[in-house]
Amino acid sequence: MAPILPGATIGIFGGGQLGRMTAMAARSFGYRIQVLDPDQACPAAYVADHCIAASFADLDGAVQLGKHSDVVTIEIEKVSLKSLEAAAQFAPVRPSSKILEIIQDRGRQKQWLVEHGFPVGEYQVAASPAELRQAAKSLGGKAFAKAAFGGYDGRGQFEMSTPAEAEDAWAALRAQTVAVEKTLDLECEISMMVARRPSGETAVFPPAMNHHEHRILEWSVTPAPVSHELTARATELARVIAEQIQIEGLLAVEMFVTRESRLLVNELAPRPHNSFHATQRACVTSQFEQLVRSVCDLPLGSVELVQPAAISNLLGDLWLDGRRPDFVSAVAIPGVRLHLYEKHTPRPGRKMGHLSAVGHTVEEALERVKLAKECMSRKTVSA
Repeated sequence: MAPILPGATIGIFGGGQLGRMTAMAARSFGYRIQVLDPDQACPAAYVADHCIAASFADLDGAVQLGKHSDVVTIEIEKVSLKSLEAAAQFAPVRPSSKILEIIQDRGRQKQWLVEHGFPVGEYQVAASPAELRQAAKSLGGKAFAKAAFGGYDGRGQFEMSTPAEAEDAWAALRAQTVAVEKTLDLECEISMMVARRPSGETAVFPPAMNHHEHRILEWSVTPAPVSHELTARATELARVIAEQIQIEGLLAVEMFVTRESRLLVNELAPRPHNSFHATQRACVTSQFEQLVRSVCDLPLGSVELVQPAAISNLLGDLWLDGRRPDFVSAVAIPGVRLHLYEKHTPRPGRKMGHLSAVGHTVEEALERVKLAKECMSRKTVSA
């Protein structure tokens, strides 16, 4: 197995912000980029050599992507398995369709974790409103119902206070099956990012601590302000999961930390992750460069921490009613940087970009990014 060297073409299923930032990292290495995305004007299209406008289930588009790439990767899980297999006839696809088959279905993903001995919270799978009601009842009444397929940024989830809400949850989710998860008493949520190249080398980034509002990531800090002992346990858990599932590329492992300091795996994502955008400022190697290195089977970059960093998402709400956020005030704050994705249609809840900040401590970085976000939220000018 020979490395795929600079000058080659990397194909990406998905042209959103994750594909865009991966393409930017790949370009600095001298790779060419083509993406497949339903939107011809997707964020990655502005930095790619070519954009194939096709759905993620379009086999002709997948064949075209594979034929004209030396390696293919993903920035989104919602790619049909048949499309991945079609592209794999012409170029290695990393991660493979076998991994996506496990991860795309929440129930199957949790089953895989349990079968391989990894800790997860109590859950059941329901295929009808009656089963959902019974599952919530057996899990103590309070539970999260999550659509088995799809769902992103809090969508495809319903927080149940009592089993009596089963009918409402089922109607809201519009899913054939749902994963029903017991509500947990949590200390915090952290995530780990593992890179693994085909030759087997792995690298694990420092953990990130995450804060969500309305189930969308509001801010994240790197490194997570948790104990060395917890960091070591989370690092080893993530590494073993990546090795067991045989990821080629990146694997984000979202984890719950309970009040008793138990680590429970919440979810896996085989791609770059919002909570690791801070690695662009915090670490020697960003998650995007690491994806390029790993899928091309190049030596992995150092994940050493350079400085604490924090990020905060910028949602489309800031642009509504003809307003324009006050970018000037935000970037005037020391250590703050603006990252916009060139999305031209702002919508409530849509990620339009993010702010990042560095500091001497995690607390300082977070304070700076929060202040910058406050400036943008408080002060807007007419577009």
